[in-house]
Amino acid sequence: MQLKNRLCLAYFAIVALVPVTAAAADYPTRPVTIVVGYSAGGGVDAMARIMADKLPAVLGQPVIVVNRPSVGAIVGTTYVSKAKPDGYTLLMGAPGPMIFNHAVYAKLPYTAQDFTPISFVSDSPLLLLVNANNPAKTVQDLVNQSKQNPDKSNYAASSASFQLITELFKKKTGAKFTHIPYKGANDSVLAVMSGDVTMALADAGPASVGLQSGRAKALAVTSAERLKDYPNVPTLSELGVDLKVSLWIGLLAPAGTPPEIIRQLQDSVAKVVAMPDVQKRMTTMSVIPMSNTSEEFSKLIATEIPLWTQVAKDNNIKVN
Repeated sequence: MQLKNRLCLAYFAIVALVPVTAAAADYPTRPVTIVVGYSAGGGVDAMARIMADKLPAVLGQPVIVVNRPSVGAIVGTTYVSKAKPDGYTLLMGAPGPMIFNHAVYAKLPYTAQDFTPISFVSDSPLLLLVNANNPAKTVQDLVNQSKQNPDKSNYAASSASFQLITELFKKKTGAKFTHIPYKGANDSVLAVMSGDVTMALADAGPASVGLQSGRAKALAVTSAERLKDYPNVPTLSELGVDLKVSLWIGLLAPAGTPPEIIRQLQDSVAKVVAMPDVQKRMTTMSVIPMSNTSEEFSKLIATEIPLWTQVAKDNNIKVN
Protein backbone atom coordinates (compact mmCIF):
# COMPACT_ATOMS: atom_id res chain seq x y z
CA MET A 1 0.00 0.00 0.00
CA GLN A 2 2.81 2.40 0.88
CA LEU A 3 4.51 1.71 -2.46
CA LYS A 4 1.23 2.34 -4.29
CA ASN A 5 0.76 5.67 -2.48
CA ARG A 6 4.29 6.75 -3.30
CA LEU A 7 3.81 5.88 -6.96
CA CYS A 8 0.58 7.90 -7.03
CA LEU A 9 2.26 10.89 -5.44
CA ALA A 10 5.13 10.69 -7.90
CA TYR A 11 2.68 10.47 -10.80
CA PHE A 12 0.72 13.53 -9.70
CA ALA A 13 3.95 15.46 -9.10
CA ILE A 14 5.09 14.72 -12.66
CA VAL A 15 1.67 15.61 -14.10
CA ALA A 16 1.70 18.91 -12.17
CA LEU A 17 5.05 19.84 -13.71
CA VAL A 18 4.08 19.07 -17.31
CA PRO A 19 1.93 22.20 -17.95
CA VAL A 20 4.58 24.48 -16.44
CA THR A 21 7.39 22.91 -18.45
CA ALA A 22 5.35 23.00 -21.65
CA ALA A 23 4.35 26.62 -21.06
CA ALA A 24 7.97 27.59 -20.45
CA ALA A 25 9.09 25.77 -23.60
CA ASP A 26 6.48 27.53 -25.75
CA TYR A 27 6.93 30.97 -24.16
CA PRO A 28 5.82 33.46 -25.31
CA THR A 29 2.61 32.66 -27.16
CA ARG A 30 0.85 35.99 -26.56
CA PRO A 31 1.71 39.66 -25.83
CA VAL A 32 3.95 40.50 -22.85
CA THR A 33 3.09 43.45 -20.60
CA ILE A 34 5.71 45.65 -18.93
CA VAL A 35 4.28 47.61 -16.00
CA VAL A 36 5.84 50.97 -15.09
CA GLY A 37 5.12 52.40 -11.64
CA TYR A 38 5.73 55.94 -12.87
CA SER A 39 4.03 58.37 -15.26
CA ALA A 40 4.76 58.31 -18.98
CA GLY A 41 7.71 60.39 -20.09
CA GLY A 42 10.11 59.66 -17.22
CA GLY A 43 13.36 57.71 -17.29
CA VAL A 44 11.89 54.36 -16.25
CA ASP A 45 9.06 54.73 -18.75
CA ALA A 46 11.56 55.59 -21.51
CA MET A 47 13.53 52.38 -20.86
CA ALA A 48 10.32 50.33 -20.87
CA ARG A 49 9.34 51.77 -24.24
CA ILE A 50 12.74 51.02 -25.74
CA MET A 51 12.30 47.42 -24.62
CA ALA A 52 8.73 47.36 -25.96
CA ASP A 53 10.02 48.60 -29.29
CA LYS A 54 12.84 46.06 -29.65
CA LEU A 55 11.89 42.94 -27.68
CA PRO A 56 9.16 41.80 -30.13
CA ALA A 57 11.81 41.10 -32.76
CA VAL A 58 13.59 38.82 -30.28
CA LEU A 59 10.61 37.24 -28.51
CA GLY A 60 8.28 37.00 -31.49
CA GLN A 61 5.35 38.60 -29.64
CA PRO A 62 4.17 42.20 -29.04
CA VAL A 63 5.29 43.94 -25.83
CA ILE A 64 2.93 46.44 -24.23
CA VAL A 65 3.80 49.16 -21.69
CA VAL A 66 1.23 49.94 -19.00
CA ASN A 67 1.75 52.89 -16.63
CA ARG A 68 0.44 52.56 -13.07
CA PRO A 69 1.91 55.69 -11.43
CA SER A 70 1.78 56.41 -7.70
CA VAL A 71 3.92 57.78 -4.89
CA GLY A 72 6.99 55.58 -4.58
CA ALA A 73 5.79 53.49 -7.54
CA ILE A 74 4.03 51.32 -4.95
CA VAL A 75 0.83 50.65 -6.94
CA GLY A 76 2.54 49.33 -10.07
CA THR A 77 5.09 47.35 -8.10
CA THR A 78 2.41 45.73 -5.96
CA TYR A 79 0.37 44.86 -9.04
CA VAL A 80 3.24 42.89 -10.57
CA SER A 81 4.10 41.22 -7.26
CA LYS A 82 0.64 39.63 -7.28
CA ALA A 83 0.54 38.80 -10.99
CA LYS A 84 0.60 35.24 -12.31
CA PRO A 85 4.26 34.12 -12.54
CA ASP A 86 4.13 33.09 -16.18
CA GLY A 87 6.38 35.70 -17.81
CA TYR A 88 3.53 37.73 -19.29
CA THR A 89 3.44 40.49 -16.67
CA LEU A 90 6.80 42.12 -15.88
CA LEU A 91 7.97 45.17 -13.95
CA MET A 92 10.37 47.84 -15.16
CA GLY A 93 11.84 48.56 -11.76
CA ALA A 94 14.27 51.01 -10.19
CA PRO A 95 16.04 51.38 -6.82
CA GLY A 96 13.17 53.48 -5.46
CA PRO A 97 10.50 50.76 -5.22
CA MET A 98 12.89 47.81 -5.04
CA ILE A 99 15.39 49.09 -2.46
CA PHE A 100 14.78 52.54 -0.98
CA ASN A 101 11.08 51.97 -0.23
CA HIS A 102 12.07 49.07 2.01
CA ALA A 103 14.39 51.44 3.87
CA VAL A 104 11.91 54.24 4.55
CA TYR A 105 8.46 52.64 4.70
CA ALA A 106 7.49 50.80 7.88
CA LYS A 107 5.18 48.57 5.86
CA LEU A 108 4.76 47.82 2.16
CA PRO A 109 2.22 45.64 0.32
CA TYR A 110 5.10 43.76 -1.34
CA THR A 111 8.56 42.44 -0.45
CA ALA A 112 11.78 41.90 -2.40
CA GLN A 113 11.06 38.17 -2.22
CA ASP A 114 7.93 38.70 -4.32
CA PHE A 115 10.14 39.20 -7.39
CA THR A 116 12.69 37.39 -9.51
CA PRO A 117 15.07 39.95 -11.04
CA ILE A 118 15.75 39.37 -14.75
CA SER A 119 18.35 41.91 -15.89
CA PHE A 120 19.47 45.51 -15.78
CA VAL A 121 18.50 47.58 -18.80
CA SER A 122 20.47 50.72 -18.02
CA ASP A 123 22.51 52.39 -15.32
CA SER A 124 22.85 56.04 -14.33
CA PRO A 125 25.50 57.22 -11.87
CA LEU A 126 25.08 60.56 -10.11
CA LEU A 127 27.00 63.79 -10.49
CA LEU A 128 27.73 65.99 -7.50
CA LEU A 129 26.68 69.48 -8.59
CA VAL A 130 27.35 72.92 -7.17
CA ASN A 131 26.63 76.38 -8.52
CA ALA A 132 29.13 77.59 -11.12
CA ASN A 133 30.07 80.50 -8.84
CA ASN A 134 30.75 78.30 -5.80
CA PRO A 135 34.44 78.78 -4.89
CA ALA A 136 34.86 75.05 -4.17
CA LYS A 137 37.05 73.43 -6.80
CA THR A 138 37.12 69.97 -5.26
CA VAL A 139 34.90 67.76 -3.10
CA GLN A 140 37.23 68.37 -0.16
CA ASP A 141 36.82 72.13 -0.65
CA LEU A 142 33.06 71.66 -0.54
CA VAL A 143 33.23 69.51 2.59
CA ASN A 144 35.47 72.04 4.35
CA GLN A 145 33.15 74.82 3.28
CA SER A 146 30.16 73.02 4.84
CA LYS A 147 32.03 72.46 8.11
CA GLN A 148 32.96 76.13 8.33
CA ASN A 149 29.43 77.32 7.47
CA PRO A 150 26.99 74.55 8.45
CA ASP A 151 24.08 76.99 8.86
CA LYS A 152 24.51 78.13 5.25
CA SER A 153 25.14 74.70 3.69
CA ASN A 154 22.31 72.58 2.32
CA TYR A 155 21.43 70.10 -0.38
CA ALA A 156 18.46 69.44 -2.65
CA ALA A 157 16.86 65.99 -2.85
CA SER A 158 13.68 65.13 -4.71
CA SER A 159 13.03 61.73 -3.14
CA ALA A 160 14.14 59.38 -0.39
CA SER A 161 16.58 57.83 -2.87
CA PHE A 162 18.58 61.03 -3.33
CA GLN A 163 18.25 61.95 0.33
CA LEU A 164 19.62 58.62 1.54
CA ILE A 165 22.51 58.72 -0.93
CA THR A 166 23.44 62.25 0.11
CA GLU A 167 23.24 61.35 3.79
CA LEU A 168 25.65 58.47 3.20
CA PHE A 169 27.94 60.90 1.37
CA LYS A 170 27.81 63.15 4.44
CA LYS A 171 28.70 60.25 6.71
CA LYS A 172 31.62 59.22 4.51
CA THR A 173 33.05 62.74 4.33
CA GLY A 174 31.93 64.46 7.54
CA ALA A 175 30.16 67.15 5.51
CA LYS A 176 27.49 69.32 7.15
CA PHE A 177 24.53 69.86 4.85
CA THR A 178 20.83 70.32 5.66
CA HIS A 179 18.25 68.58 3.49
CA ILE A 180 15.90 70.76 1.42
CA PRO A 181 13.13 68.75 -0.32
CA TYR A 182 12.18 69.35 -3.95
CA LYS A 183 9.52 67.78 -6.17
CA GLY A 184 11.76 66.42 -8.92
CA ALA A 185 15.35 65.91 -10.03
CA ASN A 186 15.07 68.79 -12.50
CA ASP A 187 13.89 71.07 -9.67
CA SER A 188 16.91 70.06 -7.58
CA VAL A 189 19.27 70.95 -10.43
CA LEU A 190 17.51 74.28 -10.96
CA ALA A 191 17.91 75.02 -7.24
CA VAL A 192 21.67 74.55 -7.60
CA MET A 193 21.76 76.68 -10.74
CA SER A 194 19.91 79.54 -9.01
CA GLY A 195 22.02 79.29 -5.86
CA ASP A 196 19.06 78.35 -3.65
CA VAL A 197 20.96 75.29 -2.39
CA THR A 198 24.64 74.50 -2.04
CA MET A 199 24.71 71.12 -3.77
CA ALA A 200 22.74 68.23 -5.20
CA LEU A 201 23.43 64.72 -6.40
CA ALA A 202 21.65 64.26 -9.73
CA ASP A 203 21.62 61.69 -12.50
CA ALA A 204 23.30 62.73 -15.72
CA GLY A 205 20.12 63.61 -17.64
CA PRO A 206 18.88 66.40 -15.35
CA ALA A 207 22.46 67.34 -14.43
CA SER A 208 23.33 68.02 -18.07
CA VAL A 209 20.90 70.97 -18.08
CA GLY A 210 22.96 72.82 -15.50
CA LEU A 211 26.32 71.71 -16.87
CA GLN A 212 25.62 72.60 -20.49
CA SER A 213 24.23 76.00 -19.50
CA GLY A 214 27.40 76.79 -17.56
CA ARG A 215 25.38 77.61 -14.42
CA ALA A 216 26.50 74.51 -12.54
CA LYS A 217 29.68 72.49 -12.25
CA ALA A 218 30.35 68.87 -11.33
CA LEU A 219 32.91 68.06 -8.65
CA ALA A 220 32.60 64.28 -8.77
CA VAL A 221 30.66 61.30 -10.12
CA THR A 222 29.45 58.31 -8.10
CA SER A 223 30.35 55.64 -10.69
CA ALA A 224 33.29 53.24 -10.47
CA GLU A 225 34.84 54.85 -13.56
CA ARG A 226 34.72 58.32 -15.09
CA LEU A 227 31.90 59.03 -17.53
CA LYS A 228 32.71 59.31 -21.22
CA ASP A 229 30.65 62.49 -21.49
CA TYR A 230 32.48 64.07 -18.53
CA PRO A 231 36.04 62.72 -18.65
CA ASN A 232 37.43 65.53 -16.48
CA VAL A 233 35.08 64.83 -13.58
CA PRO A 234 36.76 62.47 -11.07
CA THR A 235 35.00 59.61 -9.33
CA LEU A 236 34.42 59.83 -5.59
CA SER A 237 36.61 56.75 -5.24
CA GLU A 238 39.51 58.59 -6.87
CA LEU A 239 39.06 61.31 -4.26
CA GLY A 240 39.19 58.86 -1.38
CA VAL A 241 35.43 58.71 -0.73
CA ASP A 242 34.24 55.11 -0.50
CA LEU A 243 30.89 55.58 -2.23
CA LYS A 244 29.80 53.93 -5.47
CA VAL A 245 26.11 54.21 -6.28
CA SER A 246 23.88 54.52 -9.32
CA LEU A 247 20.22 54.58 -10.26
CA TRP A 248 19.79 51.42 -12.32
CA ILE A 249 16.67 50.49 -14.25
CA GLY A 250 15.88 46.81 -14.71
CA LEU A 251 13.29 44.21 -15.59
CA LEU A 252 11.78 41.94 -12.92
CA ALA A 253 9.21 39.14 -12.90
CA PRO A 254 6.89 37.85 -10.17
CA ALA A 255 8.55 35.27 -7.91
CA GLY A 256 7.89 31.73 -9.06
CA THR A 257 8.32 32.49 -12.76
CA PRO A 258 9.91 29.37 -14.33
CA PRO A 259 13.73 29.60 -14.56
CA GLU A 260 13.57 28.79 -18.28
CA ILE A 261 11.47 31.90 -18.89
CA ILE A 262 13.75 34.06 -16.72
CA ARG A 263 16.78 32.88 -18.71
CA GLN A 264 15.02 33.53 -22.02
CA LEU A 265 14.06 37.05 -20.95
CA GLN A 266 17.55 37.70 -19.59
CA ASP A 267 19.11 36.66 -22.91
CA SER A 268 16.55 38.72 -24.83
CA VAL A 269 17.27 41.87 -22.81
CA ALA A 270 21.01 41.38 -23.36
CA LYS A 271 20.45 41.17 -27.13
CA VAL A 272 18.37 44.36 -27.13
CA VAL A 273 20.82 46.31 -24.98
CA ALA A 274 23.67 45.30 -27.31
CA MET A 275 21.90 46.70 -30.40
CA PRO A 276 23.85 49.71 -31.76
CA ASP A 277 20.75 51.88 -32.22
CA VAL A 278 19.58 51.11 -28.67
CA GLN A 279 23.00 52.00 -27.29
CA LYS A 280 22.86 55.27 -29.22
CA ARG A 281 19.36 56.10 -27.95
CA MET A 282 20.31 55.40 -24.34
CA THR A 283 23.58 57.31 -24.57
CA THR A 284 21.68 60.30 -25.97
CA MET A 285 19.51 60.12 -22.84
CA SER A 286 22.67 60.23 -20.65
CA VAL A 287 22.25 56.68 -19.35
CA ILE A 288 24.62 53.74 -19.67
CA PRO A 289 23.21 50.68 -21.53
CA MET A 290 23.78 47.66 -19.32
CA SER A 291 22.60 44.09 -18.83
CA ASN A 292 23.51 41.52 -16.20
CA THR A 293 22.38 38.12 -14.94
CA SER A 294 19.42 37.35 -12.72
CA GLU A 295 21.83 36.13 -10.05
CA GLU A 296 23.89 39.34 -10.13
CA PHE A 297 20.75 41.46 -10.02
CA SER A 298 19.33 39.46 -7.09
CA LYS A 299 22.56 39.75 -5.11
CA LEU A 300 22.63 43.52 -5.58
CA ILE A 301 19.10 43.95 -4.21
CA ALA A 302 19.79 41.64 -1.27
CA THR A 303 22.94 43.59 -0.40
CA GLU A 304 21.54 47.09 -0.88
CA ILE A 305 18.34 46.83 1.19
CA PRO A 306 20.08 46.39 4.59
CA LEU A 307 22.66 49.07 3.69
CA TRP A 308 20.09 51.77 2.96
CA THR A 309 17.79 50.65 5.76
CA GLN A 310 20.62 51.37 8.18
CA VAL A 311 21.27 54.77 6.59
CA ALA A 312 17.57 55.62 6.96
CA LYS A 313 17.59 54.49 10.59
CA ASP A 314 20.76 56.47 11.39
CA ASN A 315 19.24 59.65 9.97
CA ASN A 316 15.62 59.06 11.08
CA ILE A 317 14.40 59.13 7.48
CA LYS A 318 11.01 57.50 7.15
CA VAL A 319 7.71 57.82 5.33
CA ASN A 320 4.56 57.50 7.39
